[in-house]
Amino acid sequence: MAKILVIRFSAIGDVAMTIPVIYSLARQYPQDEITVLSSARLGPLFQKLPANVSFVGADLKGENEGLGGLRRLYRLLKAMDFDYVADFHGVLRSKYLSLRLLFSVVKTATIHKGRKGKSKLVRRHNKVMVAQKSSFQRYADVLARIGFPVSLEFTSIYDSGKGDFTEIASIVGLKEDQKWIGIAPFAKHKGKIYPVELQEQVVAHFSTQPGVKVFLFGGGKYEQEVFDSWIAKYPSVVSMIGKLDIGMELNLISHLDVMLSMDSANMHLASLVNTPVVSIWGATHPYAGFMGWKQLPSNTIQLDLACRPCSVFGQEPCWRKDYACLWGITPKQVISKIEQVLNAEKQID
Repeated sequence: MAKILVIRFSAIGDVAMTIPVIYSLARQYPQDEITVLSSARLGPLFQKLPANVSFVGADLKGENEGLGGLRRLYRLLKAMDFDYVADFHGVLRSKYLSLRLLFSVVKTATIHKGRKGKSKLVRRHNKVMVAQKSSFQRYADVLARIGFPVSLEFTSIYDSGKGDFTEIASIVGLKEDQKWIGIAPFAKHKGKIYPVELQEQVVAHFSTQPGVKVFLFGGGKYEQEVFDSWIAKYPSVVSMIGKLDIGMELNLISHLDVMLSMDSANMHLASLVNTPVVSIWGATHPYAGFMGWKQLPSNTIQLDLACRPCSVFGQEPCWRKDYACLWGITPKQVISKIEQVLNAEKQID
């Protein structure tokens, strides 16, 4: 029996992308023990994985902050007597832990992020529009280098089903014959956010549709203010801010018929529960390797502009100053794509 440590601290979308890989590892090596080290708040993401997967939460803004905190974390990990370390993050924290553990484990490996290819993809001139490896494959490559090749096989943290609806029914209400749409209109960086004024037109459209219920997903003061303003105008729309923990949120998302998301965490959360996603891409591009697990390219919405993509993560300011990659997408396009997915789901039903 081997004991494998997998390290990935943040961000939530990147951590979510480890799950299809870790699930595949656990299923294909059932005799081995896999421990995931990540931010403590993300522990619920790993609760539905196979029994040979466990979780260790790090408090990087508290007990495990700074060099002293990392030393405490190292001592905890060393006592767990791992045989292998798979560093899915490749940052100073994870490299420090991997290096120190190297003296007591059989083998360690760190993710290759493919910066050179991504740089050519987003540079201003002479772009090389070649799809880069997905994060899923990069994580799998790390496992192969420590001697655990995996075939990526994953459908949902709920296997072929959905979350236990009784856990959320009192909060979200009964679904019955309704179509449920999730809308997650925000992201960390401006270059990935469809303008709020245009987003509102999408919300307004579906708020008036019979047999349709819209759930808004987000967090933080500004997003709460935006959602409150929308709900005041469209009372049938429901904000989920502060109502569910991350585990219950995954449960709800599993019962949605479609999720509208930016290139952000909610695309990946929906992917973990096999919910189709309509995704909007502005400054970023699926070619960078961050498309949601098994999400269909046909459900992406993006414009073919010479300047796109200009950023791997969306944090770079717009060269044109007008964010045409986002403002050029019409609410009608977004509505139409969502309706296509809903109609396809209806035909399957």
